[in-house]
Amino acid sequence: MKAVRLVEARYPLQMQEIPVPSIGERDVLIRVRAAGICHSDVHYRTGQSPVQPLPRTLGHEIAGVVEQVGSHVTTVEVGSRVCVHYVLSCGECSYCNAGHEQFCTRGSMVGRFVDGGYAEYVAVPEHNTVHLPDEIPFEQGAILMCSSATAFHALRKSRLRGGETVAIFGIGGLGASAIQLAYAFGALDVYAIDINADKCKIAEQYGAIPVNASVSDPVTEIRRRTQGKGVDVALEVIGLPQTMKQAIQSLAVMGRAVVAGISHRPLEVDTYQELIGREGEVIGASDHLLHELPLLLELARRGKLKISDTVTRTIPLDAGAINQVLDNLEQFRSDVRTVIVP
Repeated sequence: MKAVRLVEARYPLQMQEIPVPSIGERDVLIRVRAAGICHSDVHYRTGQSPVQPLPRTLGHEIAGVVEQVGSHVTTVEVGSRVCVHYVLSCGECSYCNAGHEQFCTRGSMVGRFVDGGYAEYVAVPEHNTVHLPDEIPFEQGAILMCSSATAFHALRKSRLRGGETVAIFGIGGLGASAIQLAYAFGALDVYAIDINADKCKIAEQYGAIPVNASVSDPVTEIRRRTQGKGVDVALEVIGLPQTMKQAIQSLAVMGRAVVAGISHRPLEVDTYQELIGREGEVIGASDHLLHELPLLLELARRGKLKISDTVTRTIPLDAGAINQVLDNLEQFRSDVRTVIVP
């Protein structure tokens, strides 16, 4: 089969012919119908987040049709429409038993430590498949498995309550989903912060109050619009120390800032003025959980979460096209989300 693979860090991905994956008795083989290109894949290509071992087929946002099932598989059958939960876990360690499988002591990840969806087929454990309703296209199902699911988990971590206000820093794939999910969780007002005017318009279409950070200071603007109070929840999904700091500075008394964006640079915080003085909190959000996905998909099926506009482009399974998208993402030039349709 054809697969687009990371052969060496800091070099373009390459198209290769590799064997169709074999499956074990509790695994399924999926014909990939859609694979999202995520900003995390940029980190893998640059070596910022190491991929081991190489070569490796990237792609952790996957939706498709079950092509083959192992002898002990009972929950899906050939022809089933499924999405893939990319966190591979043992189901037995203390973290898995506590419902925190993203910290599994024997855990792995599809598209980073095992071959992923930039290919015609992918093999995963039965446990990692989630039914994709007929009403949701494959392209949307794929990106629900990362950007939307990560936003969902981050908002759950924020303990957002009905009637509270929210600020979302970054209106890419995660941010666009986070706006809608925040309203579904009961948010009263959602402020959407970005430096891209087009993304601010997208946020406004989802009902958010846009704040163009290239025109005005977002912290000052949020406090002006909230009569000096600030927001109850701030969600940072970009991965820049500057926007993480702005998220913290925008908090009201007892506010919670959730950081989901990935950065390896340190964050400076005025602990007295920004945390102790307000009893504010800074919360990390890592990945998402399998048990969260059925509700997320149901929200999408019912139209509470609309991501049709989030999929801004589809491309074929082609190394040149994929590398171009990754180049754009690396320079923050890309549209909200590009999906590979093999």
